[in-house]
Amino acid sequence: MDIESSIHQMGRQAREAAYQLNQLSTEEKNAILRAMAAKLRESCASVLEANAKDIAAGEERGLSVAMLDRLRLDEDRIEAMALGVEQVAALPDPVGQRMEAWQRPNGIRIEQVRVPIGTIGIIYESRPNVTADAAALCFKTGNATILRGGSEAIHSNRAIAELLNSAGAPVHAIQLIPFTDRQSVAVMAGMDEWLDLIIPRGGKGLIETVVSLARMPVIKHYDGICHMFVDRDADLDMAVELAVDAKTQKPGVCNALETLLVDVEVAAEFLPKLAVVLRAKGVELRGCEQTLTIRADAKPAIEDDWDTEYLDLILAIKLVWSPDEAIAHINRHGSHHTDAIVTANEDTAEYFLKAVDSACVFHNISNRFADGGEFGFGAEIGISTDKIHARGPMGLRELTTYQYRARGEGQTKG
Repeated sequence: MDIESSIHQMGRQAREAAYQLNQLSTEEKNAILRAMAAKLRESCASVLEANAKDIAAGEERGLSVAMLDRLRLDEDRIEAMALGVEQVAALPDPVGQRMEAWQRPNGIRIEQVRVPIGTIGIIYESRPNVTADAAALCFKTGNATILRGGSEAIHSNRAIAELLNSAGAPVHAIQLIPFTDRQSVAVMAGMDEWLDLIIPRGGKGLIETVVSLARMPVIKHYDGICHMFVDRDADLDMAVELAVDAKTQKPGVCNALETLLVDVEVAAEFLPKLAVVLRAKGVELRGCEQTLTIRADAKPAIEDDWDTEYLDLILAIKLVWSPDEAIAHINRHGSHHTDAIVTANEDTAEYFLKAVDSACVFHNISNRFADGGEFGFGAEIGISTDKIHARGPMGLRELTTYQYRARGEGQTKG
């Protein structure tokens, strides 16, 4: 069977599995999820063995340090995967929740109820933990899923998917495409007969490819060009801690800080404090002309720096004269992902939160908290920068749609 036929067969199987999943009770789904977590713990050694093959291949291919970090698993990361699955099991099940209910004058009773989307295709790169996170979230919400990971993580993904499927889930509820060539992406994007939704997670090139080919709805996030604005009324010691955390705690992720905007009124005091800490952590600074007058050791920023997701220890710095200038810069150059303000002025903070057009806007919080787990969602399927259906960290609720159920006593239109 060729690649296209094989993937279409997986689609048919997913559709059948979705109907079976919809019959499971919350208790049954949770028991299977807890069994999945146990399988991950019991077979940690086999997952690490598979991951070692991917790491070796990645090093041979010359993957960047950030990419290798995304790819690498250890006992702590596998335990985190297991905990994430258990957290999903512990969360309330949105399926079947009544969103609204009302009665019409003719006596018909109508309710709006959350139901599974059905079948979901997820295309992702690098991080093998996505296999467990995505499978658990889709399973809890009664969605069958077809996973297509990147070639760099194929051994890890296969090992994780096999463990999840050995925990008692309906057959074909979780399927991993074994092919790593680009044709499989195009096939998935075109099979709207079998997939109700597709979610690409990865680089901009992958996402643009899926968007251009998809015949079904796509939920996506593009670049994570995240900003922090240090206002003139900021606690500067707090601002240093927040900026350092947002940039260096894990630089290779989409909610890491990429551009720092600083009010000119506090720049001369703030930037030297910040630079000392960032330099110690190996961060390269790229500054606007005014920044360079304060930090001559920074590299001159070019226009492209304001539109770049570095995913590395590089930080662009621009001085601004007002919150309005900071907001305008963010709305023009940002990716509508996560942007933060540091200020003690509540009015300025509220103005910023309302004016910035991003999925997540924070006040006196590190950008790194833009995360499903930190929001209390358990694992996340991704962070959407779209505006329709799902926006920001996507948890269980975002993997459901709704159905109208109407009940009556024989009412007719005639």
